[in-house]
Amino acid sequence: MEFGVKISVIGCGYLGAVHAACMAELGHEVIGVDVDQSKIDVLSDGRAPFFEPGLPEILTSAIATGRLRFTTDMSEVADAEVHFVAVGTPQTKGSYAADLTYVDAAVDALIPHLAPGTLVVGKSTVPVGTAARLAEKVAAGAPQASLAWNPEFLREGFAVQDTLGPDRLVYGVPAGDAGERATAQLDEIYAVALAADTPRIVMDYATAELVKVSANAFLATKISFINAMAEVAEATGADVTMLADAIGHDVRIGRRFLNSGLGFGGGCLPKDIRAFRARGEELGLGESLAFLGEVDAINLRRRDRMVELTRESLGGSLKGKKIAVLGLAFKPDSDDVRDSPSLDVAARLLAEGALVTVTDPEAIETAKRVHPELAYESTVSDTVADADAVLVLTEWKQYRALTPEDLAGAAGTIILDGRNCLDRDLWRGAGWTYASLGRP
Repeated sequence: MEFGVKISVIGCGYLGAVHAACMAELGHEVIGVDVDQSKIDVLSDGRAPFFEPGLPEILTSAIATGRLRFTTDMSEVADAEVHFVAVGTPQTKGSYAADLTYVDAAVDALIPHLAPGTLVVGKSTVPVGTAARLAEKVAAGAPQASLAWNPEFLREGFAVQDTLGPDRLVYGVPAGDAGERATAQLDEIYAVALAADTPRIVMDYATAELVKVSANAFLATKISFINAMAEVAEATGADVTMLADAIGHDVRIGRRFLNSGLGFGGGCLPKDIRAFRARGEELGLGESLAFLGEVDAINLRRRDRMVELTRESLGGSLKGKKIAVLGLAFKPDSDDVRDSPSLDVAARLLAEGALVTVTDPEAIETAKRVHPELAYESTVSDTVADADAVLVLTEWKQYRALTPEDLAGAAGTIILDGRNCLDRDLWRGAGWTYASLGRP
């Protein structure tokens, strides 16, 4: 059977596993490498180690065709033509800066196996200047290989779709002939997307690195902007949802990412804006990115406000109150609880003496590893049984569709909408006390 380009993907976490499976789905021959044997075993069985719609199906089909396999042995990538580095760049302990330990370790381990003409492609989100430094490392260790930077723009819950049909392709390449060769190699890999007229933008390393972090910074800023307006709306009696609808009609602003609520979380936006700000300080550009500190602060204040709103709704004290929390993942269609506003609020309510029972369609097991002290239930009905108040904190479609009849087992009739995703008139019309962030 004829395959496309021989590819390795170094790092088989969220980004790497999705990228490896999707590249195989596109017809390339892919080997995924990770140091975690248990993760490799799960992936080799065609199972995803995290929840992502569509991923188990393409894992299974790609493995069955022989186009995809996984290993812990880096030497097995020696015959690959293109090597994608997709390891994590978490926030450094005690600092906002990105931890590049895993990126450097991956490149160091890869260099002895780079054949002449091969291309190393960075996918990880890194501080500007990282690619140039790594290019020097590759040039010193494998002079006939080269490096490109190809940032990812995945949305959790839509990662397969975003990889197979991206909204744009960004190539950060070196100047001259090496850049032309790198561009041609990447074009061969992404031939299907390019045939579908996906925009392709070729640029230098620094610009490619900035594309990713500035995109995340802009999205975070837009979310925090509408949440700042929610704070103003709460103080003045205005309705932030109607405000967002009105300003969203302006094509220069747009309605997307103007949903006020509990704010953003996950493994990307929070740590990426903090790392971007830290890099700005290193470059002597602290004032240019200082606004990201306020973006972060506004976002975190939403969690404080949700706890406060719950306390107010229950008469001023949470002690001994039974509270049901619907939603633990940082967003729907994901089991990711990294920096999850929903899970953080649930834990804070418990710390204030409330009796907190929680549920989520996919994130119960991941949440238990972080906060085992919470009471977990697998169904909405069991979660809300005898609850004094019900909080909807992650906007899963099944929670958006809830009716008062679905919560008949609750002891109280207080529902707090942390995502402004429920029909306010429906709940109030049924006699419930409805409250949300930024709406009267």
